[in-house]
Amino acid sequence: MPHSPEIARLLDGLNPAQGAAVMSEAMPLAILAGAGSGKTRVLTRRIAHRILADTANPSRMLALTFTRKAAGELTKRLGQLGVRERVATGTFHAIAFAQLRQWWADTNQPAPQLVESKMRLVAPLVHTRKSNAVQPVDVVSEIEWAKARLIRPENYAAAVSAIGRKPPLGVEAMAAIYTRYESEKKKRGIVDFDDLLVLCVQALETDREFAARQRWQFRHLFVDEFQDVNPAQYRLLEGWLGIEPDSEFAEGTFDLCVVGDPNQAIYAWNGADPRFLTQFSQRFGSAEVIRLDDNYRSTPQILTVADAVLGMGQRESRPLRANRPDGIVPTVTEYASDLDEARGIARAIRDRQSQRRPWSQFAVLTRTNAQALLFEEAFRAVAIPHRVRGGGMFLAQPEIKNALGELRRSPGNVPFASRIVDLDEMVAEALASGVTGAEGTNERAGNLEGLVRLANEFVGIDPTGTTSSFLQWIGGVITSRADEPDRSANLVEITTFHRAKGLEWPVVFVAGLERGYVPIGQADNQEAWDEERRLLYVAVTRAEQELHCSWAKTRTFGSRTTSRNRSPWLDNVDAARNASERPTDGDWRAQLRAIRDRAEAAKAAGVPGIRGTRNAHIQIGTNADPKVLEALKKWRAAKSRATGIPAFVIFHDTTLAAVAEAQPGSHAELLALPGVGSVKVERYGDEVIAVLAAHQASLTQAS
Repeated sequence: MPHSPEIARLLDGLNPAQGAAVMSEAMPLAILAGAGSGKTRVLTRRIAHRILADTANPSRMLALTFTRKAAGELTKRLGQLGVRERVATGTFHAIAFAQLRQWWADTNQPAPQLVESKMRLVAPLVHTRKSNAVQPVDVVSEIEWAKARLIRPENYAAAVSAIGRKPPLGVEAMAAIYTRYESEKKKRGIVDFDDLLVLCVQALETDREFAARQRWQFRHLFVDEFQDVNPAQYRLLEGWLGIEPDSEFAEGTFDLCVVGDPNQAIYAWNGADPRFLTQFSQRFGSAEVIRLDDNYRSTPQILTVADAVLGMGQRESRPLRANRPDGIVPTVTEYASDLDEARGIARAIRDRQSQRRPWSQFAVLTRTNAQALLFEEAFRAVAIPHRVRGGGMFLAQPEIKNALGELRRSPGNVPFASRIVDLDEMVAEALASGVTGAEGTNERAGNLEGLVRLANEFVGIDPTGTTSSFLQWIGGVITSRADEPDRSANLVEITTFHRAKGLEWPVVFVAGLERGYVPIGQADNQEAWDEERRLLYVAVTRAEQELHCSWAKTRTFGSRTTSRNRSPWLDNVDAARNASERPTDGDWRAQLRAIRDRAEAAKAAGVPGIRGTRNAHIQIGTNADPKVLEALKKWRAAKSRATGIPAFVIFHDTTLAAVAEAQPGSHAELLALPGVGSVKVERYGDEVIAVLAAHQASLTQAS
């Protein structure tokens, strides 16, 4: 059946999988969108298609995001697609707060005040010891984690003990502070930002009229970055959908579309649970799952490195297919010190910068905020314009304080929609003033434009809201959140791996790739290591054309200089780089073809082998010979006992499964397996091949 011209335009430029995701009639629908696969493009076009096909009323749609910036981008793109009526967009907390405020008013309940600063409440409750001083910020983070996981104070000790979590204080001491924190809030009649989700869930579960009204208002739900959903957010989503709490399976049809990438799940430390995405089809038996595997951001060389970093053990989907032409091979640079690294990267950026490649095409990514300091100093020394992403609070800016002050002086019961024109005039005045900041940008106008975006977001959620309602809402939404900088400024961006998620640059420097940073020192179990590996994958996949990795042999902390060891995952990077640099015998694809040929021969002879491969990636591990795998695990256990190295560091279970299935006969074939680096081949290659040879010998004797 031919599509209307409007719908046909929505499909322009989409590949088959993207088109299927836009057009699918499935409810629910999960879209697994790999890095650079056009996630936002597909999501916005799917929403636009539902509207243009008249299968959803835009006034009954709700699109949930994890940042205000993402919500604004969604609204902007929908407008560009011809969607005239506003679709409500916002974060879980923002939507919950708007709904609760209306519920409190309708039920004549006094609206509790939001905690201005959790730190002020927690600090007096923290007893610091000279031998083990505990920072209040760490205690606040632990409370936030518990709330995200729906763990109440009385259940905290049992919950963290069950999973082996190490809190900043002793378990019992932490539980006591958590209990006192909740009691102090109750005594003062205040709530914190995290309470909003639970309070909204409780309202939905106890007030049928309220629940019915919300479910009638928002019937078509879309959730972006679903791998980052935590249990509290998921429980609220169930409440909006009308799913019975604690039910094992969701029965019925739910108009829900979720988009995410399990390979970019990097917030488990903050309470997120990617299993809501990876087990989506188990939870919703009627759900359709569509995978977007084509990457349009990075060169094949960068994607080969990214896939090697991720490794077979962590990949939750098929490897990404590159759609850009070949580029330069990524680099790995070793520096004598952290200062040399900062200066070296500054020189490299200056050498590459030109009119054709402005400063804004460069980014430096680090694992922690503290690592940015040296780069700031090095860039200032050679006059490189730069900015550290996430510095400064939005509400603390003078122009924002003045604008909100003007709103407070107006009648509070005035419909807020009528005041947006006043904010627009403030932006115009700021632009006309021509006042620019040190970086050559009109920061005042940029901040006020951010306030206008927030105002429009509020009106989309609550069209009848008053000025007083907006002032209360914005205080809750912005509390403890940093401003989003203007990406249009011609500056080099310095930011962390976490903050870089969702962004991209032509040239990316990933710095400080050392043990203690990558993986972070606190990662002391397999689950934490897995997340650290995914975090590095996120950093690497920010690069479009050039990727440069580096580490320092020494690093200075205060007055102390310490020796550093490079990240273990640089082995994977080196293996992928070396394969890309060898066009003949060592070619990555040639090695895989050789293994595939051996597999076919083994299959013909009735000997366990491996499956075929596609492109530059191996899809192996699930057909491992159990006897070979058992022999490899016994060897690994003995090696672990002899060396004191944890077994999973020697080889991950899934890597051993890949070896057991592929049964490589040489170092080159072993190196071709994702997750196996050159250092591991050097250390363990002969022994692994000997184990495999012994197995083959036993088969020969048995026959």
